[in-house]
Amino acid sequence: MKLPFQIDLTGKVAAITGAGGVLMSVFAEALAECGAKVALLDINEEATNAVAKKIGKNALPVPTNCLDKQSIEAAYKTVTETFGKVDILINGAGGNNPRATCDNETMTPDLPETVKTFFDLDESGLKFVFDLNITSAFLVTQVFAKDMVKSGGNIINISSMNAFRPLTKIPAYSAAKAGISNFTQWLAVHFAPCGIRVNAIAPGFFVTNQNRALLFREDGTPTPRTDKILAATPQKRFGEVDDLLGTLLWLADNGASGFVTGTVIPVDGGFNAYSGV
Repeated sequence: MKLPFQIDLTGKVAAITGAGGVLMSVFAEALAECGAKVALLDINEEATNAVAKKIGKNALPVPTNCLDKQSIEAAYKTVTETFGKVDILINGAGGNNPRATCDNETMTPDLPETVKTFFDLDESGLKFVFDLNITSAFLVTQVFAKDMVKSGGNIINISSMNAFRPLTKIPAYSAAKAGISNFTQWLAVHFAPCGIRVNAIAPGFFVTNQNRALLFREDGTPTPRTDKILAATPQKRFGEVDDLLGTLLWLADNGASGFVTGTVIPVDGGFNAYSGV
């Protein structure tokens, strides 16, 4: 792996939720490349095993349901007994769900019944999306930050451009990520006297397993949603995972960002700055 710059995380332990996913698996690789021991927390055991195999001895796959506190506590026990106290916690578990996604971008009174509108969204889908993003970060932080209260630590949450500018069709995900940004600021203030820094990275548009079907047809051609996204992104491209690593490493290094806490940092190709005119 080629890093944008090198930091020294030798002796540090990082726990990453959602570590089997496209973005968080690369985050894990980057931190391990800098010398950290990384605990890979994800409900997808097969995915975390694959990531751990790629990283090598400094990686520990830990099957974890981040919506079940007992599962999180069991993961915490495994991680601390194997690697020691966690210094860096990345709350990367999250995502959307089709049950909380509309078919139409805006509402009109004459839509055909076959269109799934806001009024057709499933309450269970809304709750699932909120749980997957906010409740998971809340529960994991409750468990893993207890040791940090005594000796300091570094928490990095994963927000989204949806937190700044809600996207059409996905009201639950947009609201949940706005909640993550707010929760990041709340935690930063709450934990500041303990020497715990809390920040968030807000990625713009990256192609992941969860959104690929929204962005590209089966034949690989872009959907109209992709055309809209790129038209509103001044750099005219989707982000690559490597585009996030500079921000990650900067936040992970206390020497570089020791006075930075309570921030939500966009990495979006200019999307948040563009008014459309």
